[in-house]
Amino acid sequence: MDQGFHFIRPLWLLLLPLGPLLLWWWQRRNDPLQRWKGMIAPHLLAHLVVGDSEHWRPRPIHLVCAVIVIGSIACAGPTWELESPPFAEDRAPMMVAMDLSPAMNAMDVSPTRLERAKQKVRDLMALRVGGRTGLIVYTNTAHMVLPPTDDAALMEMFLSALSTDLLPAKGRNAGAALALADRLLDAEHDPGTIVFFTSGFDDAQIPAFVAHRQHSRQQVLMLAVGTTQGGPLRTANGGEQTGEDGSPVVAKLDDKALQQLASQAHIPLASITSNNDDMQWVQREAVHHLQVVTHASSVHWKECGYYLCYPLVLVALLWFRRGWMVRWLFVLGFVGLGALPSPALATDWHVADWFFTPDQQGRWYYEHRDFGKAAEHFQNPYWKAWALYQHGRWDEAQKVFDTLPGPDAKFMSGNSYAHQFEYQEAKDAYNEALRMRHPFPEAEANLRLMDTLMKQRADVPPETKDEDTTPDQVKQDKDAKKGNEKEMVMGKRPIALPADVWMRNLSVSPAEFLRTKFSIENGQSTPTAPAPASSAPESPP
Repeated sequence: MDQGFHFIRPLWLLLLPLGPLLLWWWQRRNDPLQRWKGMIAPHLLAHLVVGDSEHWRPRPIHLVCAVIVIGSIACAGPTWELESPPFAEDRAPMMVAMDLSPAMNAMDVSPTRLERAKQKVRDLMALRVGGRTGLIVYTNTAHMVLPPTDDAALMEMFLSALSTDLLPAKGRNAGAALALADRLLDAEHDPGTIVFFTSGFDDAQIPAFVAHRQHSRQQVLMLAVGTTQGGPLRTANGGEQTGEDGSPVVAKLDDKALQQLASQAHIPLASITSNNDDMQWVQREAVHHLQVVTHASSVHWKECGYYLCYPLVLVALLWFRRGWMVRWLFVLGFVGLGALPSPALATDWHVADWFFTPDQQGRWYYEHRDFGKAAEHFQNPYWKAWALYQHGRWDEAQKVFDTLPGPDAKFMSGNSYAHQFEYQEAKDAYNEALRMRHPFPEAEANLRLMDTLMKQRADVPPETKDEDTTPDQVKQDKDAKKGNEKEMVMGKRPIALPADVWMRNLSVSPAEFLRTKFSIENGQSTPTAPAPASSAPESPP
């Protein structure tokens, strides 16, 4: 694209001739010689005029014309250089695919390859504040741990639970992980990046990566975890794994297979580093890919018309000359007050209404987390519903979301129902969202959660059920010594605000939950955890 000088909004230049024309009309109208030119010869008229006609001094009309000329050029948007879109880093979605094969327990990278890879994901989340990142794990099968989310605490909870015993030890089916990540990113609006953390690769998977590069808008990055010298494998209790002859079992980085993949599928390959250079490289690649794929819509010309505000300010200072302010401000003030809405003329003046629309005021309150006032100001129904939802007024938010079209509105309607413990209505809303958009990982996850919560409610003993108790009412603990102690009705525990925080309500540890989830997805019976983290389930964060 040519980066020469041009105007972003050239139609504003149509106002440019208005300034000189206005000045010409004013001078002609106020020139006393015009009326005598037809009566007195021009060579005599100049000698009959009394006064210093050659002395020029600025008048208000000159400033008006200058403002019109400068303002029209400023509004036309002069520019000569491109700029990257704002918040490009925040919009680039990403999926992390983590290899959980036994080789990731090697200790050639301290403390182990898996622990180092997990720390790198934490560093990546810290770099991508506001960016949406998901997590997939794989060996011979691939499974989603988290859909794309910007909740670093939720990512940390499940990242810490990852271990190589969560999945069958055999195989490295990176192609399955690629297909799953591609499907999840296809649900995102912007093109994304898939980052693999692995210490090896199965050559049979290369054709799948070659085909992906040719047909998908998602890019793939490969990060090698480990060294070519290798290191001993660590056991579950922290010791070294030994073979039948008692010697340590050593796992080496399969550098040859990774290099072959990078060469044939043209996938960028890098090794993890001891500093943060590797994750900064990943983030730069993700942002660059977003800009390249969406170049026409995401790269904008830099607005340079703002520089003309400085001469406009200098022109405005001349309005403070004696005799100018009273004359011109009286006219402008009269016109301005006549254009004000009637509420502004009342005793309680709303000055913000003069300059900002209700939606702009609502957005200001929303960004400052005053969701109650934001809901009062918003006229846009979708933003109004979001403000009500964030304010905890789920019944009102659900009624607004129900009137809006699209799968996102149905999804948020389901979340509002869930907050009110109306789980069946929430399921209906999630099913409606899935009919409109598929895949919709968040809706599928919340739908499974509703089944879990309904089952928990059905398992409550009859003597403890109270169908007339509303979500905002709690039973009084009659056995408590203090009258203000209360207990929540079983099966009526509210879920948290973020749409992807459905996992936090499970009454099992993250590791146990993942082990059960993966076994169910593999069509196996629920396994028993080999080494529980604690005797009691972890409490939700």
